[in-house]
Amino acid sequence: MLKLIIGNRAYSSWSMRGWLAVRQSGEEFEEFVAPLYDAEWDKRRQGNEFAPSLGKVPILWDGECVVWDSLAIVEFLADRVGREKYWPEDSSARGMARSMAAEMHSGFANLRRDLPMNVRRSYPPKELSEEVADEIDRIMQLWAQARARFGGTGDFLFGEWCATDMMYAPVVTRFITYSVPVPPFAAAYMKAVLSHPHVMEWIDQAQDEPWVIEQYEADKAA
Repeated sequence: MLKLIIGNRAYSSWSMRGWLAVRQSGEEFEEFVAPLYDAEWDKRRQGNEFAPSLGKVPILWDGECVVWDSLAIVEFLADRVGREKYWPEDSSARGMARSMAAEMHSGFANLRRDLPMNVRRSYPPKELSEEVADEIDRIMQLWAQARARFGGTGDFLFGEWCATDMMYAPVVTRFITYSVPVPPFAAAYMKAVLSHPHVMEWIDQAQDEPWVIEQYEADKAA
């Protein structure tokens, strides 16, 4: 059986992406939550199960095979259960979907820093830095292009739920947490993401976690 190691649901955006990918596979898997930055964190991430990833989460084990990094987990599972579960069938749509996923994977550093994920909190709107505002504008452009070109009658970026939606799902939660204003088309897309049963399951389970990380509880947008 697959085994997935994740961090706190409330705060760990990369764990959310990896978990959504495994959930999408339809395969049974064991799940282990490693509380981030608790008293045992440094010791725990030096263990054999964490070693290949340099102590980062998520980590997916399949027997002796280990896969870390959320996008790598997506691709591993796509090879395992079928690429149609993760990527659009149309080649042009698939190319854009992969590009958007990769841009999310490697970019938007200012957004990550100033608007850390916390699915248990909500704050009133605050003035954002120019750098964060520019990154949000870029995300709006990407979402608009995907919806206009490939969304069709579906609710998601490329019509059907896919890996790109999984990569942007934590961003959707950030926009809700920090009351980021978005145009109507983006609000409709965000509602669809938050209504997806896998996303709902993740957020629901985050509410019951006992751990609190103070650095992620302050309103960084202030």
